Amino acid sequence: MGDIARDGALRTRVARLDELEALRELMELSISALLKPFLSEAEIASSRTIMGLDTQLIRDGTYFVVEENGSLAGCGGWSRRATMYGGDVSPGRDPALLDPKTDPARVRAMYTHPSFTRRGVGRMILAACEAAARAEGFTRAELVATMAGLPLYLACGYRTTESFSDDRGGVPVPLARMSKAL
Repeated sequence: MGDIARDGALRTRVARLDELEALRELMELSISALLKPFLSEAEIASSRTIMGLDTQLIRDGTYFVVEENGSLAGCGGWSRRATMYGGDVSPGRDPALLDPKTDPARVRAMYTHPSFTRRGVGRMILAACEAAARAEGFTRAELVATMAGLPLYLACGYRTTESFSDDRGGVPVPLARMSKAL
């Protein structure tokens, strides 16, 4: 996907490997600030084990950033691989390729910089992910939502298929598996 202008100065483009440090900083700010209304400090700390950057998405060309005047406003992507969620350090990753005829695409690793909330950044990333997945023949998308992301995904047509907790970080973190027809 090329450089697409939306909502004035906000722009969506494919992420680059030379941005890893900036992406990790954005994710840390997002986790630290945006999960506070939904999770305890122990749950937020535990979240860092099951969340984060999956560099495979960047290598696959399926990870996007939204920026404004060179500042990262948000990031997120989709995957044609089996891993549902988690970053490079998360246990239980599965790089197997999905079959678009039978499997849903995975929406993954969505983060908004706290300074850019309520400006449509998440919707822009989600729209880019869905369009790219559709272009590759996927007819459904699945994701695992944090409690902070749940309202966005519901507003964008995703439906909860399972509520569960992940305790791989030592403290259970509430999550929701969601899906949508594309």
